[in-house]
Amino acid sequence: MEFFSNSWAFLNAFLGPMTPFAVLGLLGLYMILLALPVLLKKEEDPFAKLQTGPRLGGREKKEKKGVDTSPKLRYDSGRGASLEKFKEFLEPQDEEEFSSARLKLIQAGYRSKDAVRSMNFAKMALGIGLMLVGILYIMIQPSKPGMTGVIMTVLIPGAIGYYLPSYWVERRRQQRQEDVTNGFPDALDLMLVCVEAGQSLDQAILRVATEIKVSYPTLAEEFEIVANEMRAGKDRVTVLRDMSERCGVADISAFVTVLVQSAKFGTSIADALRVYASEMRDKRVMRAEEKANVLPTKLTIGTMMFTVPPLLIILVGPSIYDIYDNLLK
Repeated sequence: MEFFSNSWAFLNAFLGPMTPFAVLGLLGLYMILLALPVLLKKEEDPFAKLQTGPRLGGREKKEKKGVDTSPKLRYDSGRGASLEKFKEFLEPQDEEEFSSARLKLIQAGYRSKDAVRSMNFAKMALGIGLMLVGILYIMIQPSKPGMTGVIMTVLIPGAIGYYLPSYWVERRRQQRQEDVTNGFPDALDLMLVCVEAGQSLDQAILRVATEIKVSYPTLAEEFEIVANEMRAGKDRVTVLRDMSERCGVADISAFVTVLVQSAKFGTSIADALRVYASEMRDKRVMRAEEKANVLPTKLTIGTMMFTVPPLLIILVGPSIYDIYDNLLK
């Protein structure tokens, strides 16, 4: 009992009134760590052994050691392979919610099948990590804050860490959509030139992807995916609609609709591209004019914030100083 009393006195002297909360938090964390192996442990299904069937001696030894000798057609990057056993906790179980999260990550440029899992792990790790940083900051403070200060110091960094990956993905998604929107008129003009020169739509898309790779890499990447999927034998309409979903841009969706209708009714693709390219150029000019019209308002706000206060100080400052000096006399 003397050991516990001395330990409690030491903690009380070090942490102050936060000692009971710190002890309860550490005990709760210890219990969670003890329970995690039990919750995450999965028993091997005996029926899985029956489904695999007998194997040859050398191959069986390699598979027991964890070496997969079966041929593979595709190879994953392996970034989220270590989180495979936690996917029930890191991935939404609702199919609609999972599809929405995966689509948002694809639009942001993260196309790996483990992207949702890695995203949720990053949110959890950053949230817990910044909460621990807040707790450590409280512990090393010489003067202990009150309960409100403790809650704000711990919860605010945790919330920032939890929502920071979502903010990063959203910003990256918006940036990619802006890049696609800016480069799409030029890509359409180049595609129109290729089609009028006698190339097919598949060849024109591949040529455009090669030519705009330096200036518009995001749009070139999307066109490369479309060209590769068409080359693999996928239906053109499905490929184009998948592209519109990946980009999430209204101009791309309208472009896909134009191509689908042109193929459906048998009209000339070159004529459809010519009309739509002209509309895209007009829209780009309208966006530039809109930004130019907003610019004077922004300059007016900046002028009022950074010019009027110094002028007031210069004009009114000497008079205020003289009045203050006369009052003191």
